[in-house]
Amino acid sequence: RDQIVIGTCDPLGSPAAIGKMASSGATLFALELIPRITRAQSMDVLSSMATIAGYRAVLLAAVELPRMFPMFMTAAGTISAARVFIIGAGVAGLQAIATARRLGAIVHAYDVRPACREQCESLGAKFVELPLESSGAEDKGGYAKAQDEEFYRRQRELMANVVRDSDVVVTTAAIPGKKSPLLITADAVRGMSPGSVIVDLAAERGGNCELSQPDQRVEEQGVLILGPTNLPSEIPYHASQMFSNNVTRFLQNLIKDGAVRLNREDQIIGETLAAHGGEVVEPRLRQMLGLGPSSASDESSSPESAPPAQA
Repeated sequence: RDQIVIGTCDPLGSPAAIGKMASSGATLFALELIPRITRAQSMDVLSSMATIAGYRAVLLAAVELPRMFPMFMTAAGTISAARVFIIGAGVAGLQAIATARRLGAIVHAYDVRPACREQCESLGAKFVELPLESSGAEDKGGYAKAQDEEFYRRQRELMANVVRDSDVVVTTAAIPGKKSPLLITADAVRGMSPGSVIVDLAAERGGNCELSQPDQRVEEQGVLILGPTNLPSEIPYHASQMFSNNVTRFLQNLIKDGAVRLNREDQIIGETLAAHGGEVVEPRLRQMLGLGPSSASDESSSPESAPPAQA
């Protein structure tokens, strides 16, 4: 009680846990809720971890793939470059594109948000265009919005040929707080060449591939499907460095003159504050928990019983 907790807690995926934390009297800041604004970039934990995950996913695929990524012209003949398909061009997807290109692969990329095309092409990927209506596919925070099942059905059909022709597929499509969209069917996997590799970064929430299992290796007709859920832990040095820098910047914004200033008019503080004063205060979480309007004051203040903070 009367503690301030700052960290990652999967608020949109585990609202009940936030409710229990609130009932303890703790003040909770969920770093997953950092707004996507310029001032908050140095505090964006999700982007930091996604950067590592995208990088590591491609390295993992490169190790498992029974062929090399770059093209070679040798006395023994020409070795063609591996074909890599990145689905989802958020932070993880863009890092995956950059890493695959550095390794010499031919990279194709797709995202439901048309605005991502320029970013993908700037990193050397060929953007895959699908004849789908994609207006309104992005929320105000820049994340992809969930679509209806008919949209995903058509998307799966149209992407199947690209998946079939790829040696490596890395999927990164996730919707905050919701089940991951199914983008690759079992039939599409069976159409890939034996030895191909799929790395599903959305496996924790159901997966983008129908055959994915969290933290398991699955083989289907010679195709390997990997569903890692914590790739940043495999690069602990830089994961810790980036996370600690994010938290430090957040604390510098929260603590003024050696004391915690709970200024809820500050967009960063207001949007990350999940619990305070014995109740859940984040509007989306309250709605998910079936709670009415919050009774907590919107005034700028320090938590009443918070221990003195040292800058």
